[in-house]
Amino acid sequence: MKTLKNKKILVTGGAGFIGSHLVKRLLDLKAKVFVTVKYNSIMDSVRLVSVWDKINIIEADLRNTDSVIEMKKFKFDTVFHLAAYNHVGDSFKHVLENINSNFISTVNLLNNGPKFKKFVHIGSSEIYGQQKVVPFNVKEKPNPMSPYALTKYSSELFSILKSKESKNNILCIRPFNTFGPHQSEKAIIPEIIIKCLQNNEIKTTKGLQTREFNYIQNIIDGILILNSKVKHQVEPINLGSNKPIKIKDLVKKIKKFTSSKSKVKMGSLKYRPNEIWRMQANNKEAKLKGWKPKIDFDEGLKFTIKWYKNFNKFYLNNRKF
Repeated sequence: MKTLKNKKILVTGGAGFIGSHLVKRLLDLKAKVFVTVKYNSIMDSVRLVSVWDKINIIEADLRNTDSVIEMKKFKFDTVFHLAAYNHVGDSFKHVLENINSNFISTVNLLNNGPKFKKFVHIGSSEIYGQQKVVPFNVKEKPNPMSPYALTKYSSELFSILKSKESKNNILCIRPFNTFGPHQSEKAIIPEIIIKCLQNNEIKTTKGLQTREFNYIQNIIDGILILNSKVKHQVEPINLGSNKPIKIKDLVKKIKKFTSSKSKVKMGSLKYRPNEIWRMQANNKEAKLKGWKPKIDFDEGLKFTIKWYKNFNKFYLNNRKF
């Protein structure tokens, strides 16, 4: 992998779950890291507290064209674009916010933003929706089933369009479900972990749908390997383990690993109207570029549980889910 030492790198969404882990890895690799944050929101970015003195902050609202134009004075070796509204279920309630945060922000960055040698668009496996062919192949036509998925796909398509039009070096990566420390409690794995640690009741669907879950450090490895080895490729690349698990088995595994006394009411919740029954990556392209997961699912899950056990005991003792 090419050295990133002293390279100027911008991470949009650097205060988010995947973004913050990417920022910390880039710092470990001695890169000069810049992070965009919304105006007056620096102190809210708790994931980056430990590295505030090592990063360069750019206050900007990527949804606002005039704000992004102010970034034209910068020039970066690489822009990793992760800024997004990223909750699938809530996206039906916040359609305009999804359009602005996921699509308009990308248009603004590519049309009016800083100069760059390479632009890495971080998409989402959610864009596939229901597919007849599993594992999901990038050659299959996406079938977005939520405002989140639709706007992430639109953002990716615009990035590809700009790559063709401008000859800019733009890479599109589609990570599959990711988990690890610092993830929002709205995501399924931290939600279940926290309930198990508190011995709270857990209500789920019948849990027959399958997902693959990738430990965060494996995904960061993949992003950096693909960034290093792929140039001027129009076709997106899947990033995932290709190892699915049923949701009901996921719940049982977390309960076992936490030694929880939680009562599990399997089948007490209805499936979502647009439930995606199977989500699994065809990861052939990523493997050909030299990526493979170093940390298996069980090991990553145990790391994550340990982190939540040690994370803010006041939080665990006082938050109810």
